[in-house]
Amino acid sequence: MTILYYVLAFLLGAVISGLISFQLASRKRSELDETLRREAQQEADALRKAAHGEAATIRAEAERIRNDAARIRQEAEIQAKAYALEQKARLEEEINRDRTALRSEREELRRERDEFKRELERLNRRAEQLDARGLKLDQLEEKVEADERRVQERLQQAEEKLRAAELRLFEVAGLSAETAREMILGRLEEELEEERAVRVKAMIEKANLEAKRRSQHIVAQAIQRSASETSAAMSVSVVPIPSEAMKGRIIGREGRNIRAFEALTGVDLIIDDTPEAVILSSFNPLRREVAKHALEQLVTDGRIHPTRIEEVVHKAQEDMKAFIHTTGEEGALEAGVVGLKPGMLQLLGRMYFRTSYGQNVLKHSIQVAHLTGLLAAELGLDPAMGRRAGLLHDVGKSIDREIEGTHVEIGISLAKRFGEPAEVIDAIAHHHDPENSETLYGVLVAAADAISAARPGARRESLEVYIKRLEQIEQIAVSFPGVETAYAIQAGREVRVIVQPEKVSDAKATLLAREIAGRIEQDMEYPGQVQVTVVRESRAVEYAK
Repeated sequence: MTILYYVLAFLLGAVISGLISFQLASRKRSELDETLRREAQQEADALRKAAHGEAATIRAEAERIRNDAARIRQEAEIQAKAYALEQKARLEEEINRDRTALRSEREELRRERDEFKRELERLNRRAEQLDARGLKLDQLEEKVEADERRVQERLQQAEEKLRAAELRLFEVAGLSAETAREMILGRLEEELEEERAVRVKAMIEKANLEAKRRSQHIVAQAIQRSASETSAAMSVSVVPIPSEAMKGRIIGREGRNIRAFEALTGVDLIIDDTPEAVILSSFNPLRREVAKHALEQLVTDGRIHPTRIEEVVHKAQEDMKAFIHTTGEEGALEAGVVGLKPGMLQLLGRMYFRTSYGQNVLKHSIQVAHLTGLLAAELGLDPAMGRRAGLLHDVGKSIDREIEGTHVEIGISLAKRFGEPAEVIDAIAHHHDPENSETLYGVLVAAADAISAARPGARRESLEVYIKRLEQIEQIAVSFPGVETAYAIQAGREVRVIVQPEKVSDAKATLLAREIAGRIEQDMEYPGQVQVTVVRESRAVEYAK
């Protein structure tokens, strides 16, 4: 019983302990579930808060992006409006520029038409004057014929007097007929020779005055009606092209490209049957050079249309200005002249495109500058001033084809405008008439100018032809009776003839100069003109012993 009691007690204790343990375990599980539930709730709350915060951030970012998009759209609209306004302004500017160009072309055509009318009126007046002068010449010819008739009458009277004098001499002096005839004829010949020389000299002076006026008109007409190879070579440039198809691209649709090119450059573009080449024609070398560079660039680039032509021509013009200025600086540096103003350097650069009798004017001016500097140094003057005067003596030729006036008048005006010294202005003014120069620099520049222009080869004449021409001039002059010696000077532009005073009188010297000039005109070919100067001098020599 006791054992059973112990067993039951043990079992009861075990059951009670199990119940207690089960209750404890249930309580712990409930507490654990509660704890897990609270942690899950906290984690869910945290996740919920994080989700709310991220959603707020995303909404804020979306709002910022929306604002940025609105701002970008507004800026794009503003830029589009500005670009549209800019394009509209550019188109209006192009239209205005084209309108201005057309207006200027119309004005230029109107001026040319007015100038043509004035020139036609002037030529008509000139023709009337020439007709009047022709009448004067006819009257002079009639007067000369009358003078010849009077001379013939006087000759007849002289013959009658001669026969009477012969009879008188035979009676008084008892001379033979031959001796008396020789004496009278010699005396009469001397009188008639003197009178003939005086009359010929007076008539030559009158004829020269009238012939000079008439010859100017004749030469002008001849120049206007003829075009020599030299003028063609100096007014035309040939631009090579890669193929014949390029000619069509240069012409453009309905000729728009060639019209735009000619309007912008002022140069005639000639497209003919010449294979793989086009021709640029203009008497202005600067315009022709600009057009040549522009056309070469267009052909190389291949893009040929009016807008591109305008860009290339403007660029070529700017490049040409820079080239002219650089050329002027190099010319001044080569001549050893410093302190020239930029405008004067620009004018010097333009002289690179100017020729005179086939001689480059800039190179000629540089050579004259060196020669004048050397002459000034030999005479104890300022070589730098001499070089400056020599370099600028022909500066008027840089623009003498664009404005009215001689190159001397234009050069004086330019030198005064750029503040050149008085010595330079005097040299420019008198380098063709040094006898009127107020300073020695004008005389030196004239001498250097003559040396540079007259040296062999300067104006397209070989040394052999030059020497042969001088020798022929001297031989012609020496071949006349009474001539002691002759010297060709001024590079063949003048011949000095020294005569024997006992054989050639002052009156005969005039006839001799005329005869020598006529022989030179008949037997020789030469540039320009040859001045014949006959020198007759008498010397009395005595020795004191």
